[in-house]
Amino acid sequence: MSELLLHPAWPLLIAAVLVRVLPRRPGQAVMLAAPVLALAGVLSLTDGTLVTAPLMTFELELLRVDRLSTAFGVVFAIAALLASIYGLATQHAGERGAALAYAGAAMGVIYAGDLLTLFLFWELKAVASSFVILSRRTQRSNRSGLRYLFFHIAGGKLLLGGLIVQYQSTGSLTFEAFDAGVAGWLVLAAFALSAGVPPLHAWLKDAYPTASVAGTVFLSAFTTKAAVYALIRGFPGAQVLIYLGVIMATYGVLYAILENDIRRLLSYHIISQVGFMVTAVGIGTETALNGATAHAFAHILYKGLLLMGMGAVLYATGRSRASDLGGILNRMKPVAVLYMIGAVSISSVPLFSGFVSKELIPSAAGAEDLAWLVIALKVVSVGTFLSTGLKLPYATFIGSRGLGPETEDGTDRVVVTPVPVSMYVAMGGAAALNIAIGLYPRLLYDLMPTEITRAPYALGPVVEKLQILVMTVLGFWLLFSLLGSKAKLNLDLDWVYRRLPVLLTARGDQRALARADAPASTSSRAVASTRDGSRAVLARVFEPAEDGPPDVVATWALGGVLLATAALLLIVSLL
Repeated sequence: MSELLLHPAWPLLIAAVLVRVLPRRPGQAVMLAAPVLALAGVLSLTDGTLVTAPLMTFELELLRVDRLSTAFGVVFAIAALLASIYGLATQHAGERGAALAYAGAAMGVIYAGDLLTLFLFWELKAVASSFVILSRRTQRSNRSGLRYLFFHIAGGKLLLGGLIVQYQSTGSLTFEAFDAGVAGWLVLAAFALSAGVPPLHAWLKDAYPTASVAGTVFLSAFTTKAAVYALIRGFPGAQVLIYLGVIMATYGVLYAILENDIRRLLSYHIISQVGFMVTAVGIGTETALNGATAHAFAHILYKGLLLMGMGAVLYATGRSRASDLGGILNRMKPVAVLYMIGAVSISSVPLFSGFVSKELIPSAAGAEDLAWLVIALKVVSVGTFLSTGLKLPYATFIGSRGLGPETEDGTDRVVVTPVPVSMYVAMGGAAALNIAIGLYPRLLYDLMPTEITRAPYALGPVVEKLQILVMTVLGFWLLFSLLGSKAKLNLDLDWVYRRLPVLLTARGDQRALARADAPASTSSRAVASTRDGSRAVLARVFEPAEDGPPDVVATWALGGVLLATAALLLIVSLL
């Protein structure tokens, strides 16, 4: 039982309480110390450690350590530390507490050896992450935070249902690979919702961009990656995940190419990149599962860096639409440079983390003779570089239609607020890790569940990747007029759950007006009062913000053109 004291979740959960009651300076110190202690706990635990505890007739496995949990534990602790540093100057005590509880719950998930312990930490993670969103305290974040909570509580109930069925059918709660059956499908649905598999994805791009700049960095690290961990543990080799993953990867990158909001664009890329991981879990070989784990590890680092960069832009300018930005490169050069390290990492540029992690997945697909899958994943990679490495940085830092450096009379159009030093420290740390992994792949490979013998810098893969990247730059130049940021928002499935309840309540109001002149009994008045209260709750949660529903963009036409262009560039590069 002494190993239980080293559980990496404890420092984070205890610190979540302390930062709420301590003054600001001591609270900041605790915020930074907790992830460091969690990392120390991860590194001190040895493979094979198992701590159990009785609960009524159940035997709970509170702490199960193996190479898979250790890999996720290391990167979760690093992510919590970097995000904590990033938010030092901006987060209030309530948000710090929610963020640390969220990170601690995610740690609990990856070390849970049984389904009941998993469920308890899963629900804590859902509630704590909802409070991270709500901590921004705006009308938009309040509503999106509640919608997020509803989605994830529903996912938790699917997990609970699967847990109950599994126990009734097998008599065991051990968290291991599921067999085909009702329990497996219920648990798979719960994990798929948390991973953001379409059509269960809309909560992500609805909620993440509404959190604070530091809150979004926390959110990008834990929810979807804990779901990837759970899929690796529970559903390796489930072929349905190959197709779901490809849908995720393609769907996310197409919407990212069309998106104007800088943080919503990066949220779509979370969906797309998690699609790579889900696909790898579906392949199920050792190489593929290593690829899913390695890609999750690297993705946390470079996606956090990308969101830190765009968060710094939002902090400095107060603007989140790419069409409202541009011309600020000279005033935010360090941010632009650090952002580009994340952009080339996510784009799998050689010598950066994405190349040594993400490329394991197409390699695993090729080893299983899944040529169509290799092509699909490489086409998606074209779209990734196109949007995060070219379109977004150009529109944000260079484009001339947004902020601009100055007006005709020589004065600044918008004051660019200085970025806090703590933000630069966090971005610098994430950038250094992405470069270190790219230059020394063994830093990452030695943490993987099984041994990796692949040499990432063989001549063939490097030349192929450089060809694809060069052709993508050429495609961006040729299609520049089509790819420029447009001052519109895209409709996605979240529009349905934003607007449908409002439409239903509006119809109910019309019926109520029609009955207004009719005499009402006591019972009918009670029913009407209940109905009115329900409509008020729905309106508070689901009504759009003051700027109204988004405009419609011609997504199919433009998306088809861009996908066909990406495929053509890939074919040319391979030939």
